[in-house]
Amino acid sequence: MNRAILFDLDGTLLDRDESVKKFIDSQYDRLSKVLGFIPKKQYIQRLFELNNHGLREEVYKQLVNEFKFPDITWEELFDDYVENFKDHCTPFPNLMSMLEELRNRKIALGMITNGRGQFQMDKIKALGIEPYFDAILISEWEGLKKPDPEIFYRALQKLAASPDLSIFVGDHPENDVKAAQNAGMKGVWKRDSVRDNIEADAIIDDLAELPSIIDELIKNDTELKLRQP
Repeated sequence: MNRAILFDLDGTLLDRDESVKKFIDSQYDRLSKVLGFIPKKQYIQRLFELNNHGLREEVYKQLVNEFKFPDITWEELFDDYVENFKDHCTPFPNLMSMLEELRNRKIALGMITNGRGQFQMDKIKALGIEPYFDAILISEWEGLKKPDPEIFYRALQKLAASPDLSIFVGDHPENDVKAAQNAGMKGVWKRDSVRDNIEADAIIDDLAELPSIIDELIKNDTELKLRQP
């Protein structure tokens, strides 16, 4: 069986907050004819405040309810988000160099991300990382989502990888770290700015740390197995 490293997308490889900031700024400029009666700073600030891990339909419904836009609907604003967010996708530092190093090690790479199929794939392609992955599972297309262990097992099957030889890297304590551990994998937490004191097999602040963290986890796992009778 192969050794595999699997990743979450948003908040792990994609800098979600920075991408959202860039998109909101662009959306205001692009639609200034219908949004211009609100100061740009106010629009950006309120939309980012309402943002909760993605500019979902509820966010734009609330925004329109508050500002009473006379010439545009929440559906039109949301459609603009779906269509144009990909143009503002921003990676975390050291993403490409980290993927290059792991690929050079001949490690199977996978991704599991919750969300709409084409929308998530557009973000992956915008980052230019699709070719690095041997398997990409998106919840809408799979009919499953994290933290369901079945989506982890499905990804591992596609990678011909064993759970006890595999590592999952993500920013969500429950959907990523704990869910991966429940599936028999190691869980690595990509630290965010909101949570702390997360229990994980390892914690990283920067993607550049990951190769050495993987080496340490593999070393510890090997030593443990050698000590077992």
